[in-house]
Amino acid sequence: MGRAFFGLCLLSVAIALGMLAVLLVYLFIQGITGIDWGFLTSFASRHPDKAGIKAAMLGSIYVVIVAGAVSFTLGVATALYLEEYAARSKFARIAKINIANLAGVPSIVYGILGLQIFVHSLHLGKSVLAGGFTLALLVLPIVIVAASEAVRAVPPSFREGSYALGATRWQVIWYMVIPQAFPGILTGVILAVSRAIGETAPLIAMGALTFVPFTPDSPLSRFTVLPIQIFN
Repeated sequence: MGRAFFGLCLLSVAIALGMLAVLLVYLFIQGITGIDWGFLTSFASRHPDKAGIKAAMLGSIYVVIVAGAVSFTLGVATALYLEEYAARSKFARIAKINIANLAGVPSIVYGILGLQIFVHSLHLGKSVLAGGFTLALLVLPIVIVAASEAVRAVPPSFREGSYALGATRWQVIWYMVIPQAFPGILTGVILAVSRAIGETAPLIAMGALTFVPFTPDSPLSRFTVLPIQIFN
């Protein structure tokens, strides 16, 4: 019975992976014919045969780098505080509930928030920085929740053994908790960045351009991203 169940599970995994492989191969074959060096190095154009994705591709890379760096730093720091320093406090319980709820807020709301805070209040303009910070706000709850679960999954015996050897709380966190939790944290960051790459609504709301014949040359430059170009 056990072997039959194991075989059934293995067959299910093989079918799922096989379908994914077929889909990826099909998309690759269909898409590779339309991609050449000119397509990657040309700017957007009203003429389809001359259009490219250079500005949108670089804009996406710059914005995602900003969003990933900010969300990773703030998300991991917040998770460590909630789980290691304030784990039993009422504030931590309330904060965790609200952070989990923020993960379900529509992305357009973050776009409007980014428009007010980063574009107008902080005078960053409709720039790469403003777009990156807006996406960081969007994915920050995802990173915090994933990092909190990863930190919580570290066995208490690891902490107790470290404390028994005379380590300080910070040493326990830095040398024991973070290395053990890092795979889970990294998974959360990858999922968050994957969502940020595909977002269009918040960037349109905060003023990203729809037609850009130039590449961003500074963090305060105007920009566009691939989802917006595809949307157009």
